[in-house]
Amino acid sequence: MNTIIKDTLTSILATILLALILCGLYPVVVWGAGQLLFPRQANGSLLESRDRTIIGSELLGQNFSGARYFHPRPSAAGTNGYDAANSSGSNLGPTSQKLMDSVKQRVADYRKENNLAPNALVPGDAVTSSASGLDPHISLKNALLQAPRIAKERSISEDAVRAEIDKATIGRQLGILGEQAVNVLKLNLALDGSAPR
Repeated sequence: MNTIIKDTLTSILATILLALILCGLYPVVVWGAGQLLFPRQANGSLLESRDRTIIGSELLGQNFSGARYFHPRPSAAGTNGYDAANSSGSNLGPTSQKLMDSVKQRVADYRKENNLAPNALVPGDAVTSSASGLDPHISLKNALLQAPRIAKERSISEDAVRAEIDKATIGRQLGILGEQAVNVLKLNLALDGSAPR
């Protein structure tokens, strides 16, 4: 009987100790390290306007549909897309007829809105949603194909638009992983002349 009581007390004490460490001390240490070493990233990588109004996060995509703006990847997050509370992909597989039909329609729409030839190649990220539905980046090729439309709508030179694309382009991770990408929110803000602080 003594052994049962002793083992029970040991188990209770171990549970309390582990709860204090794993549910209290560890989260506080991780939070503190994040605030100390990476405060901007730990707080959501928020972008603020010059008057300190929060515009968004450089980590979350937003929908831009106007002709003067670069358009992000399609989104399946929520009813209208780009809903951070409903982050998700479409979960449609490569043999899904619904996916094939929507991609065909998006390709046609992309070509039309960007005044491309009927047989012009369209980047995959322009017509498919990301797994999260909140990807803030588009490929460099996608951005460059949209540049003539943006230049025409804003009555500026394509060279000026390309210069802004170059500023907003991030390289491959570790120099070899992935491809060059462009942050759509930062690029559109720069074109509006309201680059974030």
